[in-house]
Amino acid sequence: MKVLISADMEGISGIVHPDETNPGGPNYERGRALMTAEVNAAIAGVLEAVPAAAVLVADAHGPYRNLLPETLDRRARLVRGKPRPLGMLAGLDTDTAAVLLIGYHARAGTGPAVLAHTVSDHILDVRIDGRSLGEIGLSTALAGHHGAPVVLLTGDDAACAELRDLVPAAATVAVKQSLGQGAAVALHPDEARDQIHRAAAKAVRRAGQIPVSDLPGPLSLQVDLLNPATTELATLIPGVTRTAGARTVSFTAQDMKQAYGLVQLLSHLAKTS
Repeated sequence: MKVLISADMEGISGIVHPDETNPGGPNYERGRALMTAEVNAAIAGVLEAVPAAAVLVADAHGPYRNLLPETLDRRARLVRGKPRPLGMLAGLDTDTAAVLLIGYHARAGTGPAVLAHTVSDHILDVRIDGRSLGEIGLSTALAGHHGAPVVLLTGDDAACAELRDLVPAAATVAVKQSLGQGAAVALHPDEARDQIHRAAAKAVRRAGQIPVSDLPGPLSLQVDLLNPATTELATLIPGVTRTAGARTVSFTAQDMKQAYGLVQLLSHLAKTS
């Protein structure tokens, strides 16, 4: 059984501020340690349930170089660095039996929600067939495109609600209750890890009972960009057009993989324009 763990950082217990998630921040190294420990709890839970599972961990925050390789559970393999195919779900393929989203956060515009955003601060919203999707929704749909269910998410209460709205049967662990963009009531890290361990074991055992969230193509994709200059550059991509207003671009994707790839490209383009 192949299991993919995608690890973000904003949804880790105790983390509430960019100083804890951005490289160079005064508390970033502490944030990395907290993140790695919660991922280790998920790995331990997966392997408790399925000792022979092949566990792949995708570092999925910011530069994709946050997890501490030397303290990560040695039984798992680590995917780190960027750019790379499938972004936050790098390593996903049709052999993947279950996907776990650890440390995820709610989409842009959600509130109260800790450090909510969608892909980057340069993207205001992503809509597929009219439905607003953040990183949780995009990851769930991309996993579904490959035939894999998202069986567990950990993060704040808003992130957990976001996944339950998409996949009601999936398990969630709210490691903190959001008070706003930069404040929360958090579980003690040890308690968060214990809950993640137990939930990961249970979720993997139930993987066959969790529905796959596939979005059949073609898909209508709309992305609202913060910088109008990025919108102008985006229209140089074949098939991308500007819609009403100065910041929205549209594209018809043949499937979720293509839609996800374009969102990745727009995010990188926005950071350089």
